[in-house]
Amino acid sequence: MALHLLLVLFSYMLLTQVVEGNTDDFDCVDIYKQPAFQHPLLKHHKIQEIFNLDDNLDRKNECKVNYQSCSKGTVPILKQRNGTESIHLDTIEYPGQHFSTIETVLDGSIYRGAEARISLHSLTVQNNQYSKSQIWLENGPRNELNSIQFGWTAHPRLYGDTRTRFTIYWTADGYKNSGCYNIQCPGFVIVTQIPWIGRAFPRTSIYGSNETISFIPQVFQDGSSGNWVLKIFSEVIGYWPKELLTHLNKGASLIRFGGNTFISPDGISPPMGNGHFPVFDFQKSSHYMHVKVMNSNYQLVDIEDSKTRRYSDSYQCYRLLYWGYFKSNGVSFSFGGPGGDCGT
Repeated sequence: MALHLLLVLFSYMLLTQVVEGNTDDFDCVDIYKQPAFQHPLLKHHKIQEIFNLDDNLDRKNECKVNYQSCSKGTVPILKQRNGTESIHLDTIEYPGQHFSTIETVLDGSIYRGAEARISLHSLTVQNNQYSKSQIWLENGPRNELNSIQFGWTAHPRLYGDTRTRFTIYWTADGYKNSGCYNIQCPGFVIVTQIPWIGRAFPRTSIYGSNETISFIPQVFQDGSSGNWVLKIFSEVIGYWPKELLTHLNKGASLIRFGGNTFISPDGISPPMGNGHFPVFDFQKSSHYMHVKVMNSNYQLVDIEDSKTRRYSDSYQCYRLLYWGYFKSNGVSFSFGGPGGDCGT
C-alpha cells in the first residue's frame, strides 16, 4: 500500500483561470457595495485588509495559468442564472442526504481552521441531486448551529449545470433562517479581484490518468480580527465576519472532511467523489491529502488519528478508506461511490 501512495504522480494547478475564459459570468461591483453589507450586522463593518497568513505550502509541480480579474476596488459577483435556486439543507439529519467523511471527535478540543488538498472530478448529476466534496467547521447546539462549509460541488439546481464548481455555504442558526450558498444572501465579504466563488474549475481529474487535478482550500480564524478567512493556495478570497457566527467566535468544536450527496425525488442518489469506490490506487480514487487542522494555538498540524472518527452511512453506495499518515501525502483518505438506491 505504501508503494502505491509513494509512487502516485501529481500535477497541481493554481486554478486562477476564470470560468469560460472570461468574466462574462461575473459582475464586477464596488467592493463597498457588495451584497455582504446589506446584512444588518455589517452596516458599519470595516473591510479587513491585513491577514495573519501561514503560507508554507508545498508548490512542487504546481502549474500557474493566465487569468482575468476585476479591476482594483471591485470584486466579482457570480450572476444568478434564471431558474436556479439555493435549496437543500446541509445537515446530517436532513432526510435524503448521504455522507462519507472523517471528522474530529467531540472531546472539548477547539480548532481555529482546516485545510486539505482535494482532488477534483466531474460527475453526472440529475437536476434534483447534488454531490459535494468539502470541509465543514462547526460549533454550537443543534438549533443554533454555526457551520462554515467550503469545497467543490456539482449542483444543477443551484447553478443550472453539472460542472464542478467552487462553492461555499454558511448558517448561524442550524439552517433555519440564516445563511446560504456562496453570496446569495448578505454575509460573506469578498476581498479578491479573482472570480472564485461559484466558478467552474477549468480541469478535473481523469480516472486512471497519471495526472491528478486538485486544489488546496483553507479556512482559518484570524487571530487578530476573529473573522473566518477563506484562502485558496496563497490567495485570500474573503471572510465570514465574526459578527455573524457567535458560537464559532469561540473556535470550531467539530471539523469534517469528505463527501455529501442529496437524493432525487425518485429515490436515486448521485455518485460521490469520482463515482467509483475507493481503491489502493489514488489515480482511480477521489481523495484528500495533507488533511490538517489549526489547533487552539493557531498552529496548522496534521489531524490526529486518535481524534478522528470515520463515517459512511450507505456501504452499498459509498465507501471510505482511511490511509493515515505518510510522509509524501500527509494524512490522507479515499472515498466515493456510484450512488444508486441508497435509502434515506
